[in-house]
Amino acid sequence: MASKNKLVNRELSWLAFNGRVLQEAQNPQVPLVERIRFLGIFSNNLDEFFRVRVATLRRLLLVEKGVKKATGENPHKILEKIQKTSVRYQALFDATFAELKEQLKQERIHFLDERTVTEEQERYLRHYFEANIAGYLSPIVLRPATAFPALVDQSIYLGVRLADSTGQRRFGYALVEVPTRHVPRFVVLPQTADQHHIILLEDVIRLNLHRVFGILPYDRFEAYIFKITRDAELDMDNDISEGLLRKIEKSIGNRQKGAPVRLVYDADIAPDLLQRITTGIGIDTGENIIAGGRYHNFKDFIHFPDFGNPQLVNQPMPPVPKPELDAAPSLIELMSQRDFMLHYPFHSFAYFVRYLQEAAIDPKVRAIYITLYRVSADSKVVNALTTAAQNGKQVTVVVELQARFDEQANINWSKQMQAAGINVISGVPGLKVHSKLALVVRKESGKERLYATVGTGNFHEGNARLYTDLCLFTSNIKITSEIQKLFSFMQFNYKAFAFRHLIVSPFSMRRKLYRLIANEIDNARAKRPAYIRCKLNHLIDPELIEKLYEASQAGVRIDLVVRGTCALVPGVKGLSENIAVRSIVDRLLEHSRIYIFANGGDDLYYIASADWMTRNLDRRVEVACPIFDRSLQCELRTIFDYAMRDNLKAREINEHQDNNFCQRLKKQSDFRSQYELYRHYQQKHD
Repeated sequence: MASKNKLVNRELSWLAFNGRVLQEAQNPQVPLVERIRFLGIFSNNLDEFFRVRVATLRRLLLVEKGVKKATGENPHKILEKIQKTSVRYQALFDATFAELKEQLKQERIHFLDERTVTEEQERYLRHYFEANIAGYLSPIVLRPATAFPALVDQSIYLGVRLADSTGQRRFGYALVEVPTRHVPRFVVLPQTADQHHIILLEDVIRLNLHRVFGILPYDRFEAYIFKITRDAELDMDNDISEGLLRKIEKSIGNRQKGAPVRLVYDADIAPDLLQRITTGIGIDTGENIIAGGRYHNFKDFIHFPDFGNPQLVNQPMPPVPKPELDAAPSLIELMSQRDFMLHYPFHSFAYFVRYLQEAAIDPKVRAIYITLYRVSADSKVVNALTTAAQNGKQVTVVVELQARFDEQANINWSKQMQAAGINVISGVPGLKVHSKLALVVRKESGKERLYATVGTGNFHEGNARLYTDLCLFTSNIKITSEIQKLFSFMQFNYKAFAFRHLIVSPFSMRRKLYRLIANEIDNARAKRPAYIRCKLNHLIDPELIEKLYEASQAGVRIDLVVRGTCALVPGVKGLSENIAVRSIVDRLLEHSRIYIFANGGDDLYYIASADWMTRNLDRRVEVACPIFDRSLQCELRTIFDYAMRDNLKAREINEHQDNNFCQRLKKQSDFRSQYELYRHYQQKHD
């Protein structure tokens, strides 16, 4: 295993990634409303980080000595560093939001609060409160003899201090949950002249606190926002008498009872009210207590309105058509002739839906198999599969019930598909099914012929508009026959298969990657072409990193594009001087995984569902699929080359995690890889 001085801690690396998201909110070159939305993305990311990673570290505190011996890290010290970094980012976040509000004013968009509304606006908001908000409020008065209420994870609350202006009564305390699940977070007031005004839901409630607590003997009210984040890891016992679906449903319910791992609050809160809250929820005031600004739960800002001004948001990037697909009467027939590949969102996900819809009514199609990890709320994919079942096709869907934070949605989809006659397989015992596969079995001239799609991302219409992902369409028997074997394994777990072309975890991915890296080492020593070029979301497996260090020391050139966490330390003399790592954070979420190995001059190309993390290599069903078609190999090379040329959105990754932008060389023009790729596809279309 790699020694600890060769690795960056994964949690601190992840925080650095989220710092790159915050950089986009700070970047004046990004349209104004998009900058506000990046604040929302930063906030949402941080919530999940605390719910999962920090929660796990807190659990490890119970066995700190054993954990330190096994991992070389002290969870208590890591938590201290997380706290320090989080506080620093919170200050940057609050300063950025204040700056953006000032810039919104220049665009005639004004943030109001309950203290700055005009009389006319106040009348409007009081009516709005009665009509749209009051019925959803459940105020709770905190009394010494009453147990503190169970607070909902991820919700925001107003902590209210109740006072009597005569001074004859002691302070009272109350809580009001802000009902963002029922009422929009942003209340846009009627436009006046050419000025826009917006107020947050919690400030409308503040304006009407006298209405909420009017029957109590108080006439002064102070209200401050706070939010708790709970441990969201699923705890499932080993009771084999209870089905997986039922276990997960119970565990989802228990999330709301998880231990609190973070409290964020308005720094101006009255100390006695803060003490009442921290004591009530049982969180240590010295740990994961973060003071912030007047507002929290910025994840809602992902949906901040643009007020109809196209200059405040990114210009549209409609998918580029693929004329050969549009002209083809049948995508399956086209697949029988040659491979092709889609690159979302530069190409439309509608082609994949069309492929399934075609299979659903094709009289020659006998069966459809597919893996689903996440699907959209209104899934056309599921609709096509249901149509296929209704047309008498044998449809088998492997649904991963343990897709984090989508467990309940996947349970609901499973039940709907089963009711439609689809054979639903609830994952594989002991493994998460993370591969992105679809297989169509067609009867042609009395024989079975297989057609497959292999993706780097979920079969999800929403994701395909925001995430960069690749999807291969092929009838190559080398690939399709092995995908068929993999579906057999997922149906009948006792069957073991060998895979010659696909790289499949947990069976062979780690071992195969080691061999590919070793082959580059041998070629470097023999003075043959030797390099590794990979695009990943995460790189944190210590043993695989050790192999990359060995390759670097042997003279193998390694270029990596890693969007998120990266534990590898590049550029260290005698260790990793032949390794360069960069990360791109831009308007689209970089999600595709590409592996390229020089192989002595006969390059090997793969697209994959797997990042280089221990869980992906050892505890998940993942697939890296070879790309044999020369034109598609060229396409992958272009995608990677563009990422390496990016000098506007690419950051250098180093041991300091300081997120410095890659420097532009003299006489080098601006190059923004996502936009250049879009132009590349447009030119190909033209």
